[in-house]
Amino acid sequence: MTRPTVLLSLPRACLRAGPCAVATLGLSAATACAAEGSQAGASDVIFLAQLITLMLVGRLLGEVMNRIGQPSVMGMLLGGIVLGPSVLGVVWPALQHAIFPSAPEQKAMLDGVAQFGILLLLLLTGMETDLKLVRTVGKAALSISVAGVAVPFICGFALGQLMPQSLLPHPDQRLLTSLFLGTALSISSIKIVAAVVREMGFTRRNLGQIIVASAICEDSIGWVIIAIIFGLAQAGTIDPMSVAKSVLGTAVFLIASFTFGRRIVYFLIRWTNDNFESDFPVITMILVIMGIMALTTHFIGVHTVLGAFVAGVLVGESPILSKHIDEQLRGLILAFFMPVFFGIAGLSADLTVLKDATLFLMTLGLIAIASFGKFAGAFIGGEFGGLTRREAFALACGMNARGSTEVIVATIGLSMGALTQDLFTMIVTMAVATTMAMPPMLRWALKRVPLSRAEKERLEREEYEARGFVSNLERLLLAVDQSPNGKFAGRLAGLLAGTGGIAITILPLSDGDKAGGEQEKKEPRDRVEETVKAAAEDTTLAQGGDDEPAPVDVTIRKHHAPTGEAVAKEAKKGYDLLVVGVENTRVKNGGFHQDVSRIASALEGPLAIVAGSGDHLRHPQQSPLHILVPVTGNEVSRRAADVAIAIARASDRPITALYVATTGTSNGRKRRGFRARQQEQAIMRDVVEMADRHDVTTRTAVHADVAPPEAILAEVKQRGHDLIVMGVSRRPGDKLFFGDTAAAVLEKSPASIVFVAS
Repeated sequence: MTRPTVLLSLPRACLRAGPCAVATLGLSAATACAAEGSQAGASDVIFLAQLITLMLVGRLLGEVMNRIGQPSVMGMLLGGIVLGPSVLGVVWPALQHAIFPSAPEQKAMLDGVAQFGILLLLLLTGMETDLKLVRTVGKAALSISVAGVAVPFICGFALGQLMPQSLLPHPDQRLLTSLFLGTALSISSIKIVAAVVREMGFTRRNLGQIIVASAICEDSIGWVIIAIIFGLAQAGTIDPMSVAKSVLGTAVFLIASFTFGRRIVYFLIRWTNDNFESDFPVITMILVIMGIMALTTHFIGVHTVLGAFVAGVLVGESPILSKHIDEQLRGLILAFFMPVFFGIAGLSADLTVLKDATLFLMTLGLIAIASFGKFAGAFIGGEFGGLTRREAFALACGMNARGSTEVIVATIGLSMGALTQDLFTMIVTMAVATTMAMPPMLRWALKRVPLSRAEKERLEREEYEARGFVSNLERLLLAVDQSPNGKFAGRLAGLLAGTGGIAITILPLSDGDKAGGEQEKKEPRDRVEETVKAAAEDTTLAQGGDDEPAPVDVTIRKHHAPTGEAVAKEAKKGYDLLVVGVENTRVKNGGFHQDVSRIASALEGPLAIVAGSGDHLRHPQQSPLHILVPVTGNEVSRRAADVAIAIARASDRPITALYVATTGTSNGRKRRGFRARQQEQAIMRDVVEMADRHDVTTRTAVHADVAPPEAILAEVKQRGHDLIVMGVSRRPGDKLFFGDTAAAVLEKSPASIVFVAS
């Protein structure tokens, strides 16, 4: 262990010398470990050195590529090429063989990581596949993807038929290589395309959506074709029976996956998230789902990548998949498996073979044919899809990037014997060339596509929704008892959830076994969960429209712990809003009951406390809603307005926005200054615009020369409002307190109240 010890004792100044010094230090340490491992015969030490080297060099070159406007994955691939026989093997052969020896057991260890890396990359690709986006621009995306696959596939197939036998792994199976080459030329890299579209700010543009949706369709078609070709390769012959078996097996798998398989995946992820208390259980379940689906495709005779890809699609559609969990899994894949896999792919490419003039010219021909086929296919598809010439040209530029997808395909082809080493190198070279040429071409083409007025209005609306509160809710936790106030809270939560298909988990609160027994005896129509479902269905009917609203998933979480402990335990599972509705809500002096304080203290995030009154307690499921929302212009006020508008939209009711103006004194008279009136108008205009975007009618009211609580109560009495939605902030202290205004309204208001707290 002498050499590593010396290296680790180097002064810290080496680390300050920049990336080159870090890379040199890392390579030296890896070399020392590899040399020692070779001497001791310890392949695990060499394996560790290989992983460290691939991660370090891949990350550094990926950073360099990223800073010059190229995809970082290309840097990772180039890192493997630099470390392989193409560069390091020429410059310093002894070092290259020391780090990456040719021993079969050593290659097998790296190959195991590479194979698992392929599955994880396909899982990530599937998770990034937005089927809703495909449905939105279905006609254009379908025509583009069909033409964009068919034309380059024909070109690749023809190239395979004309290719010299020296480049074929098995001359008697030319048809198999031709099919695989056609698939390799027809597929695009959804990751690269989406990254450039996102960088250009075209993600929500019509053309940007069509480009990404078309890439998704092409990716999906490509993986299905690859799975079928793999099945044919395993059969050893290409005959009608083998083709039928592969096609039928793939079709059955896809149908099963997107019918009951979708529900099974959703159930497993939710069950794991809700019942495990250890760290990262959902990620483990996702990996298990991926593995099972990959094995399923293997047993039906197609490649495991199809199972991993479909698993990613189903996982990505799961509403329980929070952004936090998604980022954790993505971090694992991007930080470790991506640089290692693409580094290994780069190691397998030997660019020194391009010294042969014939191979070099054939590689240039491959790049030209691949680019022509993809460009022509995408452009023709865009024309049939109704795009303008400029849009079709930009689309064709974007679809030509092969990137990481091409490397994965080539690696599969090499492992299954459909490609020779030279042909693999040619395809990898083509992938690098087309991918690095795509970003500048697409940026230039997108700048020439004008923005229509209708598209501008849609983008403004979507930008507003992205900043909204309700539109970003994914899961609600409803902590309620079976009291009338609990049912009213359930009704409001159902209306809120129905606007966007938000999943709701009901946490029943009861006082001991007696209350729990009474709860079981209630008629189904009287239970809170039925109230929630009925309200959500009413929301769907009220919204109407052409788009089918997403269904609301309602889950009941039974527990035997004290109320505060149960809420705190459940809240840790990831919820965006806690809605509280219990019988004992307020006390006489305008404060909250200790039951409410105990529940609210269990969650630090957004909170909605429902305090029902009047008809809302007598008829919680059916009583009308006349909504008043006090506004001040701050963030908590806008959040409450967003909630009020969502409830009004769901119940097809108008709202009233109330602003309490302050006045100054001039010459003994109270008057509002010009700036105060401007602020008042801006605040009211903002609320009206928020409501207009959701087709909700808004009435505005301004009260001056009166305290806020009195203004709110006066408006309730004058206009007959029966529901106040009020934005508040928690104040420090042992008890739940939202300020004097909220306390006064809670104490004196005859109307029901929803306090929306940040």
